Amino acid sequence: MDGNRRWAKERGLPILTGHQKVADEILEPLVEHAAKRGVKYITFWAFSTENWQRDAKEVEGIMRIFRHVIHKRWQRLHEKGVRVRVIGDVTKFAPDIRTSLERVVEQTKDNKKITAIFALNYGGRDEIIRAIRAVDAYDLTESDFSLLLDTAGIPDPDLIIRTGGEQRLSGFLLWQSEYSELYFPSYYMPDFTSQKLDEAIMEYAGRKRRFGK
Repeated sequence: MDGNRRWAKERGLPILTGHQKVADEILEPLVEHAAKRGVKYITFWAFSTENWQRDAKEVEGIMRIFRHVIHKRWQRLHEKGVRVRVIGDVTKFAPDIRTSLERVVEQTKDNKKITAIFALNYGGRDEIIRAIRAVDAYDLTESDFSLLLDTAGIPDPDLIIRTGGEQRLSGFLLWQSEYSELYFPSYYMPDFTSQKLDEAIMEYAGRKRRFGK
């Protein structure tokens, strides 16, 4: 979800305005619309392992937004039948945030409409290192290793969309994205509407996937 800060700066607004707009106006409609389109899993990279290096006031503000989203927005998702999952090393967050995350994941675990995955303190290399540390086996297979990742039980992504114009993954789902189709629109995340999701799906539908064959 790239471009929140640039979106705010171009409008002369405080940096956190872009993050807040995405939290309040963008995420829930996208999840709902994706469900209507038949999408079963949708993942939002909300906070990377590198984001801690940002200005302390911005990080503090993002944590406030997280608390708001978990208590208010994710409860609405639950009421609409959305299952919430979290990937990333959440041990780095404050205890109240960790407890809230655990509560929402448990509360929504039986929902069937769509699974919304939020990557929090997530980095692809960090995920792989944590998986390696969890096992000591030289005969480890790809299937075995996949079960050690944060995304165990979640299919590899068919389509990865990075808003904001940058054409790189920056460590997003390094293992899982081997055959994902990539889509790099120039618009920022606060401008990501349901119509733009339709455009991305239409673009994806026109591609031929060979999976290396």
